[in-house]
Amino acid sequence: MARSLTHPHPRNGSTAHILPDRPGALAHYPHLRRVGQLLFVSGLSSRRPDGTHDGVQIHADGAVTMDITAQTEACIRNLEILLAAAGATLEDVVDMTTFLVSMNDFPGYNAVYNQHFRAETGPTRTTVAVAELPHPHLLIELKAIAALPDGDAP
Repeated sequence: MARSLTHPHPRNGSTAHILPDRPGALAHYPHLRRVGQLLFVSGLSSRRPDGTHDGVQIHADGAVTMDITAQTEACIRNLEILLAAAGATLEDVVDMTTFLVSMNDFPGYNAVYNQHFRAETGPTRTTVAVAELPHPHLLIELKAIAALPDGDAP
């Protein structure tokens, strides 16, 4: 399990979780924040700790090929790692918002998503098309909210 540094908020009782072994935030915000039994996960992508991205191939001629299924799988894998550090799993996700640069990638995203979540137990979900994401090699970013069962993980 990934190591998580926790930082209690001085006023509202929430706790920020920062995972030093995961890609760092691009500004001052935690990977996730726990408020009571809820975990709010910051937007995440296929970015690796070394700053490169899963699902991206840069060819010798400089052309770039990007794969929505590989990037989606990496996003969900990164989500699993963050949740595990706070004592949760994908089964605890209750809401997900996904940002796609192109709705042409919606079927590929859904194919991977459906391997990890079921309609009966999966999160509510919104998918939004955006003009761009923080890096030109990103096709997808997602954020999530998870609910820990009562009495789980401090």
